[in-house]
Order: sequence, then structure tokens, then C-alpha cells
Amino acid sequence: MDHSAAQGVRRVDFLPWEYDPTSAEGAAQAARRRELTDAGAVLGDGVFVAPNAAVYCDRLALGDRTYVAALAYLSGDLTIGADCSVNPFAVVRGEIRMGDGVRIGAHTSILGFNHQMANDRPVFQQDTWSKGITIGDDVWIGSNATILDGVTVGDHVVIAAAAVVTKDVPDWAVVAGNPARVLRDRRADTKGGPAPDLGARLAAFGDRARAQAADVLARCFEDGRFVDRPSAAAGPLAPAVRPWADAVEIADLLLGTPPPGFDAADLVRRLTARQDPATGLIPEGDLSDAGLAAGGAGPDTPEPLSPTDGDAAYHVLSVGYAVRLLGARLPHPVRAVHALGDRDVVGALEARDWGAQAWGSGAAVDSLATACALNVADFGDELPDGGVGPLYGLLGWLTAKADPATGLWGAPRPAPRWLQAVNGFYRLTRGSYAQFGLPLPYPEAAVDTVLEHAADPVLATPDGWTACNVLDIVHPLWLAAKQTAHRRAEGEAWAREQLDRALETWSDGAGIAFAPRGDGPDGVPGLQGTEMWLSIVWYLADYLGVADSLGYRPRGVHAPEPLVRLAPVVGTR
Repeated sequence: MDHSAAQGVRRVDFLPWEYDPTSAEGAAQAARRRELTDAGAVLGDGVFVAPNAAVYCDRLALGDRTYVAALAYLSGDLTIGADCSVNPFAVVRGEIRMGDGVRIGAHTSILGFNHQMANDRPVFQQDTWSKGITIGDDVWIGSNATILDGVTVGDHVVIAAAAVVTKDVPDWAVVAGNPARVLRDRRADTKGGPAPDLGARLAAFGDRARAQAADVLARCFEDGRFVDRPSAAAGPLAPAVRPWADAVEIADLLLGTPPPGFDAADLVRRLTARQDPATGLIPEGDLSDAGLAAGGAGPDTPEPLSPTDGDAAYHVLSVGYAVRLLGARLPHPVRAVHALGDRDVVGALEARDWGAQAWGSGAAVDSLATACALNVADFGDELPDGGVGPLYGLLGWLTAKADPATGLWGAPRPAPRWLQAVNGFYRLTRGSYAQFGLPLPYPEAAVDTVLEHAADPVLATPDGWTACNVLDIVHPLWLAAKQTAHRRAEGEAWAREQLDRALETWSDGAGIAFAPRGDGPDGVPGLQGTEMWLSIVWYLADYLGVADSLGYRPRGVHAPEPLVRLAPVVGTR
């Protein structure tokens, strides 16, 4: 029995799933529909909107049989599909797109906008901005949940009561907590047999890697030095700097310590022993005790030191980050880059072949930008201009020269069509936009090009499925997803396939090969392959919203956080 009607509170407004368009309530709803459609709303058949729901939308579209219950608050630009429900006291505001069959529990807030937080005026005077929220089909959102701006929720998702969703949720996930994290995959509950629990697989992979990390590192220590791969498995390699940095990265990632048998101070001494004080560059060399005693000589014909090309340029990244993981910094700033003027950098970039050598060009940008980042982070108080050097000229040229049609720098080649350009895009954006926390110029176009490249058959071959080629796809997709949900479902499908493969690549006691399915030296597990694939697995999992299950998070070259954030210009009023 309804005891509240006499007080003006109607049962159907709070229990709108009981609405029958053929009942006496149908006439009242017809008037409510006319009120909304006269204001520009587009309403499907069988829609119910309680008369005491606050609906003040710039644009509103409600699909067939969708209802909005009493005291719900809707505003902004909303597209809500068929068979959806907005229960009492729910708030749906901002730029929101929902699929069909979305159930929104009472007191839930879906907030597709945010306030700016400039420090030159009070919060109440700030403008708002919006990235928007996208919610797929067949989604159940529990009571008192909150979904924040910029989030994409996949299909068939369950969001637990009181969850606070701050990042994207993959299809079929069950999420809970503040901030929300993936608990399991709903498909594990179906009668067709349990699907593998991705969270459990990730946890097992992380546990296995941690348990064997010391063995992996010991296997690649020969004659007093770290080597990329054991000589017994892949033949002897010349002494090199990078394996030492890779060993530091692996130990930090899996053990939270320096490599077993070394202390941080000794490793810093080795890694920085050959840094040239005049240029700040680090040539190739032998970091064993014997090699350092002999002057750390490298190959018989040392390469010229270059801030953009060769081993010395890459050591800006590998050694610069490894030393920071060990709690130190490079002894000297990278003066070879800091001394460059904006015109020097622009001229050098203009002179490069961005068609045939897009990867090398992107690598050069990575080295230049990383040198600037290290100079700012570690020597900002000692260098003129805070260590920025040619960074603003570099970023300005990059932003001006990005191709709006592809989102990339570089052009397609005959075959593989986009390999050079996409791999160069990763290196370039890792060192510049990602390392400084800056938005990509054309994220949607970049996603289109990267996904086209991801479908190239050559990448599925044993020689094509390498650490570089997978990393150079997942990182751009992960980075672009910070700005756009464009083609997210396709990206997630690709990422899940790669993650399924990657989780099967670990070799007990040896780690992962650079090319896990390839023949020859690259098919032998080693330090470079292990370091890269551990990071790749993290990025694939994070793109799918389940990285927490791994129990590790990159902190070095592949850290997801910017190394430096440039201070914004703050005006006066």
C-alpha cells in the first residue's frame, strides 16, 4: 500500500521501474516529455522522467525505456542509451556518453567535468573544464559510487558501491575501493568454464619474476662485469655500459635494492666513472674492476661523442636513470646539450631524414630531452636558466612539426609501412611529452596510426614480435589514453592479446629474451629483454586497468610518471 501519496510523494517517482505508459500516469508523463522536448531533449519510447528530478541539460538524449527517478540531478551534455536507469539522488553532470543497459545506483555521482585550480584566484571564481566520461553497455554502478572526469568504463562492468573510479575500467571487470581497482574478470563466473583470472596471472608472473630476479642477474655476470646475455648461450659480447644499467633497473623493480652483491655507492662509482666533465656524455666502456683500472677502455675504435646519436647519447638515459634509482645523480650536467641554442637544435632536427630514419630521429630527440630533464632535475640550481637549455626550442619545433593527419613525426615506408615512424614516435614522445607531463599534439590521429601499425602482419612473426616493437605500440596507446578514449576498445583488444603472449615468455632462472620467439642471439634471455618486457607487461596491464596485481611499478627509464614538470606561467590580476 502507498501511504505517501497524500503527502505529494509518489511511489512511481522513487520506483520508476514500475511505470506503465498505458496507466493513468501516462498522461502526466506525456506532459513531462513535452516540457523536456520543447527544451531540445531527444527522448525514446517508454522513457520516464520523474517530475521532481532536476534536469537542466544543454543537450539530453535518453534511449527507449530509460528512466530518471526522483531527485536525480542531470546537467550538461548527456547521451544515455536504452534500458538505463538513473536512481533517486544520483548526480550525472558534464559531458557523459553511456551505452545501453547502464544501471546507476542511488546517491551515485558521475562527474564529467572538473574545476580548474590556478593559484591566482579563489576556487569559487575558477572556470571548469571537461574531458568527458564514456560508459559502455551493460554496466552496473552501485550506490554511492563516484566516477571522475576523463574515465572510460568498458562493457559488462560492475562498479561496487562506494567505489571511487579515477582511471579507465576494462571490459568485464569488477572494481571496488577508493581508488577503485580491478578485483576480477566477470567471465570467470560464467558456466562455459572459468576464463583465466587476469589479476591472478599477473600476480603469479610478478611473484615468479621476483623470486628469480637474483638468479637472472647472477646468470648475466661474467668476468667481473654484467653482460646482456651469457657468452655460453649467445657468444661473447664486448664490454658495455648498458647491461650495468639494466641490472640496476631489474633489481630496483623486482627487489627494491641494488643488484645482490653490490652496494649503491659502488655501482654509482662504476656507472659514472667515465662521464666526460666537459660534455657530460658517457662513452662505451668496461665497468669491471679490471676495466676501470685500465681506464675503462671501450671498443677498439671508440665512436665520437655525440649528444644525439650512438651509445654515449643512449647512456644519458640508461645511466642517468640508473644512478637516480641508486639515490644519486650524475656528477656533471650534460653540458653538450645545455650549451646548444634553440637554432642549433632546430637546425639539427631539420637536417635529419624523418622518412627513412624516423626511429633514429626520435631517439635523438629522446636523448636531447632527457639531458634537459636531468639538467633541470639535478642541476637546476647550478646551471644558468635552471638547466632548461634548448628545451623550449625543442618542444616548440616538435609541436609545430607534428603531422595533424597522422599525429606522428615521420612518414610511412614501403614495408613495414609504419615501423620506423611509430618506433620513432615512442622514443620521441617518451623523452619529451611523457617525461615532462605534456599533452600530445594530436592524440586521436596518433591512435589511428599506431593501431594501423599494430595490425601489420610483420609484427606477428617471430622476428617482428620483439620488445621494441611491442613497447613502441603500447606506450603511445597508454600515453594517448590520458587525453582521449578514441578507439579504446580496439586498443584494449590488442593489449589483452599481447599480454596473454607476454605472460608466457618468462624462462625460469633466465628472464625474457628481447625476441622471445626469435632465433639467434636476440632469442636468448638476457638483461635488456628482461628489463624491457617487465615494463611492457606493466604498461599493457595498466592500459587494461589491472597493473596493481603485478606488485611492481617501473621507476627508471620506463617510469610512468614525468621526471620533471615545467612550472606554468602564473599571471597577475
